[in-house]
Amino acid sequence: MSASPLVGWDEVAAVAPDGLAVVDCGGRFVRVNRAGAAMCGAREEADLLGTTSPFTLGEGASGECRAGLLEERSDESIVHWEPASGTRREFAYRARGLPDNPKLMVVSFRDVTAAWHRQRRIAAIAQTSIALASEGSLGSILDSVARQIVQTDGLAGVQILILDSTGRELRLMGSAGLRHWDAFLDRLLECRDRGARLCMLDTLKERKPIVVPHRWAQIREDPTWEPLHAYLGELNWDSFVSVPLMARGRPEGVLNAYFAPGQEIGGRTLEFLAAMAEQAALAVDYATLLQREREGARRNERQRLARDLHDSIVQQVFSIGMQANAAAVLGARGGPVPAEAVQQFADEIGALSRTVLADLRAMVHELRPSSSTRLGLEDAVSALVKSTENRTGLSIRLLCGADLDAVERDLAEDVYRIVAEAIHNAVKHAEATSVTIRLGVRDHALTASIRDDGRGLAASGGRGAVPEGKGSRTTGSTGGQGYGLTTMRERAERWGGTMRIRSGKSGTAVRVVIPLPVRVTESPPADPESRSAPTAVPLREPADPVRSGS
Repeated sequence: MSASPLVGWDEVAAVAPDGLAVVDCGGRFVRVNRAGAAMCGAREEADLLGTTSPFTLGEGASGECRAGLLEERSDESIVHWEPASGTRREFAYRARGLPDNPKLMVVSFRDVTAAWHRQRRIAAIAQTSIALASEGSLGSILDSVARQIVQTDGLAGVQILILDSTGRELRLMGSAGLRHWDAFLDRLLECRDRGARLCMLDTLKERKPIVVPHRWAQIREDPTWEPLHAYLGELNWDSFVSVPLMARGRPEGVLNAYFAPGQEIGGRTLEFLAAMAEQAALAVDYATLLQREREGARRNERQRLARDLHDSIVQQVFSIGMQANAAAVLGARGGPVPAEAVQQFADEIGALSRTVLADLRAMVHELRPSSSTRLGLEDAVSALVKSTENRTGLSIRLLCGADLDAVERDLAEDVYRIVAEAIHNAVKHAEATSVTIRLGVRDHALTASIRDDGRGLAASGGRGAVPEGKGSRTTGSTGGQGYGLTTMRERAERWGGTMRIRSGKSGTAVRVVIPLPVRVTESPPADPESRSAPTAVPLREPADPVRSGS
């Protein structure tokens, strides 16, 4: 009497926790169990029969094989499955051929979407930690953080805004998924003035994440958000989350996440955003400490220049005084003074005077920005232009627009340095005969352009040739970029700005655009410690949930 099987396919397949399927040589489902059909988004097993499976079969086809961060390398392959309705899933599977029918294969598979998602989040946090140790600017680091979030969780977009040193103004310093637009903060401020409430201000005040489901539908129907309807409408998004950047117990800014339609905002998602916000806060805190260190180095350098001024120029002036005293002694004798002696005194005093004047001009230009920018950016650049024309004979045309006096002193100093470096390049490397400088504030952004008629970057290799290219923050290749151009770029990026360079046989044009900050408090804090609790501008409370804003 032959032994009969204890259980059949139907019994085993019905209770199997993983997916089981039989697939033909064309990759189509022949049989599939209940768990497998559910994973594939089908209501019944019969709905999948005859349809193409996601599994890569055949000799040598092993699919994409990955091991977990702390796991041994697995013999499972990974595939993606996009059902007709629902979100994309990831399956880990193994396939074996049937001995009695080589045209059929048995596949066991399981849903690893959540597991791989967790591993990608761990990898994103690790890669962000590596980025923090890089030598990139704060803007490039925060852009990297935003990209990691978008790529890992498939979000529609991410923005990272930071508070300035006073805790009263916000700057957009990192983004991914959204088009770079210099006027974004200006339009956001306009929405607030029209009555829209900004949830990120509540995030700063309450120091906790704020979740707004179906936010885009609300904003789209709210007329107070009209200035941003077109811009936010470019993004395919639905819900909104704002997470505070906390460092040393105080808010450093906010991370705004725009979720694609159908994406759920669960506890693990918020934990991931909070972890990435912590990484961004560390980057901001480190940049703040680094800036303080650089400011200390600037003070030390100015003190060094002051010592040099005393030690070198004072000695030369003393020599001029000695020559004048000697001439006075000769004159006091009452007798005739030989022409040769007078000529010798005149030549020595003239040479010393020219040396002193050259040294003074060089040192004053090193010390000028911190003092002259207190009088305003326009006055500082005007003084620089006059001094440069007197020293070099270069013809410089300066055109200044309105509202330059409203530019804060630290920003004015960096823009002054950018302009000074561009003029220096025009004089030293481009052999230019004329330069045109334009400064102005337009659409809540400070714009500076410097154009010369020199040889261009390619012809003056010492300048560090930078051809026209692509880049969200700086146009050009970094391979041959000189130190001066790198410093100019870093000064622009420090304020969330961009620098673009165009160069050719007719000369070089440098254009810098820096968005001005949006004020988020009514008055400055009473003391620096009060930065830990920034107060949002009082806004009219909305009459309905539609007015909860981004």
